[in-house]
Amino acid sequence: WQKFANLRAYYGFMWGHPGKKLLFMGQEFAQRAEWNHATMLDWKALDDPRNAGMQALVRDLNTLYRTEPALHLRDADPDGFEWILSDEADTSIYAWMRKGDAGDAPVVVVCNFTPVLREDMRIGLPCAGTWREVLNSDAEIYGGSGVGNMGRVQANEAPAQGQAASATITMPPLATVMLRFDSA
Repeated sequence: WQKFANLRAYYGFMWGHPGKKLLFMGQEFAQRAEWNHATMLDWKALDDPRNAGMQALVRDLNTLYRTEPALHLRDADPDGFEWILSDEADTSIYAWMRKGDAGDAPVVVVCNFTPVLREDMRIGLPCAGTWREVLNSDAEIYGGSGVGNMGRVQANEAPAQGQAASATITMPPLATVMLRFDSA
């Protein structure tokens, strides 16, 4: 389970981080064998729900990347990215914010690179209000355990980590969660 969870967490990290998103033949469904030009991809691997879950995750990440301006509009602009947590060596939790143009909802990406469930974790957010969990790489549909935030978190005006507001979230083990600001 940890190999698949690590890969799902990493793909969430890559799609949430600035830069180009690169996969090679078969990586979109976690093909175990290295790609070989003399053979076809191992499509039979999709019979395994873990591989099918990986394919669903990549599909949803691509859709999210396309539909959330904060994830792609300012990809090469330093002002489109802001660290929230970058020095959590003890917990291996990283968090950052992606920003689009004025009026676009920000997206906060939180990654847990340990096999430890983190409950009641306070995360800084730029504003109070409802934040929708638009991606959770630990969702059951992707082959994960289904641990998360029931689709949303409520941020209050309690500053944390250099942000004006914060919310208490649940971070699944070996997972990436993306939160999009919904409403004040």
